[in-house]
Amino acid sequence: QVQLVESGGGLVQPGGSLRLSCVASGTIFRRYAVGWYRQAPGKQRELVATISSGGNTNYADSVKGRFTISRDNAKNTVYLQMNSLKPEDTAVYYCNVVWYWGQGTQVTVSS
Repeated sequence: QVQLVESGGGLVQPGGSLRLSCVASGTIFRRYAVGWYRQAPGKQRELVATISSGGNTNYADSVKGRFTISRDNAKNTVYLQMNSLKPEDTAVYYCNVVWYWGQGTQVTVSS
């Protein structure tokens, strides 16, 4: 069984930054792509960014140039650096690898 634990969410003003972390138990991270997703109230869960086992990244158009996904396999951790945050980035952010999901971390962007 794999456990994913997200952290780093919180309340931030528009234009601010947050860094989310996702720590996995075991070594599954090292062999698979990892994704960050988000779900806003009343909306479907959407893909934010992915990073392959080799470090290739992809981003949703809405976050390109503002968010950066990275990984540290030695620490079994994937990060999501979020800059220039907007109110529309408000959501619960989830980490995913294969069919495993974390519990999510709330990000609220508001003045």
